[in-house]
Amino acid sequence: MIHAQSIHSWLWRWHIIAGVISLPFIFLLSITGAVYLFKMDYEQKTYSKFTDIPVFSSSLSYQQQYSIAKQAALKNNVPIPNKFVVPNDPNKATKFIAGRFSSESYIFVDRYSGEVTGFYARKDALMQKVRKLHGELLIGKSGSWITELIASWLVVLIMTGLYLFFPRSISSIKSLFTVRTKYGRRIFYRDLHAVSGFWLSMALLLVLAGGLPWTELFGSNYKSLRDATGTGYPEGYNGKGLKSIEQQGVNPRTLDDVVLQAQHKKLAGIVTISIPTKPSGIFTISNRAKDIHQQRKIHVDQYSGKTITEYSWDEVGILSHGRQIVMRIHQGELFGQANWFFMFGISVMTAILSLSALVSYCLRKPKKSLGLPKVAEDKKIGLLLWGSLVLLAVVLPMFGISLLIILALSLITRVVKKRRKLISETS
Repeated sequence: MIHAQSIHSWLWRWHIIAGVISLPFIFLLSITGAVYLFKMDYEQKTYSKFTDIPVFSSSLSYQQQYSIAKQAALKNNVPIPNKFVVPNDPNKATKFIAGRFSSESYIFVDRYSGEVTGFYARKDALMQKVRKLHGELLIGKSGSWITELIASWLVVLIMTGLYLFFPRSISSIKSLFTVRTKYGRRIFYRDLHAVSGFWLSMALLLVLAGGLPWTELFGSNYKSLRDATGTGYPEGYNGKGLKSIEQQGVNPRTLDDVVLQAQHKKLAGIVTISIPTKPSGIFTISNRAKDIHQQRKIHVDQYSGKTITEYSWDEVGILSHGRQIVMRIHQGELFGQANWFFMFGISVMTAILSLSALVSYCLRKPKKSLGLPKVAEDKKIGLLLWGSLVLLAVVLPMFGISLLIILALSLITRVVKKRRKLISETS
């Protein structure tokens, strides 16, 4: 069985390795994450010149507004919208949407005059660039891999840090609340890092759980597990495979008919209607509510107007449900303004944590050395630690891949040193 001091040295070694790999990036991610939390305010101010309109007594039908939006899209060589947000404020223009996620573009139509008040593409917006920096480091898919690698090593950093700084006695519990200021910069930054890191650790793991599903390797594995276990969205939830039944001589329903259906359902939050773009296509009514359990998805035949199928959020499986919860926490949206302040505080504190760690490390490490604690080669780390490493490598494959590379380089370095020593002894 391995001695406690050897465990401490071994974990301290890997804590430093994880920090050297990840902390500069963590600082960047925490700052960009804090900035991105202002996305809603930024976009509302940016939209205001397009959305704020005077109110008149009568307005155009939604079908007429959609025709205007399509014509404007063709005329200006922008994507044709395929859905729109049902307006709930008479002072706001109708928002038509083309594309999905970061490729979305919007066309705004004044419902009273029929004037196109503006075009907006998310990819050109400042906040979208901040998001790309946060998720992809502005270098596309390669940046996504790097971000996933950093997030994976941050988990290792948190786990090893919790072990290293956890109080070993009742009398040392006060160290979790105290930053010493009278013993020089080295002790100050060490305490600042330890105290902030300890109290942030659980919250950071929650934040990471919300971010990792967006990553390349972990995210795809998560989706595969979800699909294999049937714990995702019900079949047909997103309309895949559903078709309208074409009827001879029957015209498709208008947007106004579908809006009336949506209003009859009294859906909470922001209601969006997807518009069919081909004869067999369907209308889809969906809403995004603060209370996730109030969300519904309704698929409607474009000719008969009958509901093909309808889903409540309670029919969504546990993995997709859990993913949505942690992602909303990550975005500062789940429990209102408190969630926003929670995430902003976490972002700022993580930036302080990163800086204090880097300063503390630079003050402590010897010159021309990484300052890694030495671990006796004849000491084994034990089955528990090996098992923990293997588990982390499986759950976080980018960590596993990088760990194999580090161990391979370490082995090569050790072999080269032994050969050099052998050569020097025989010469």
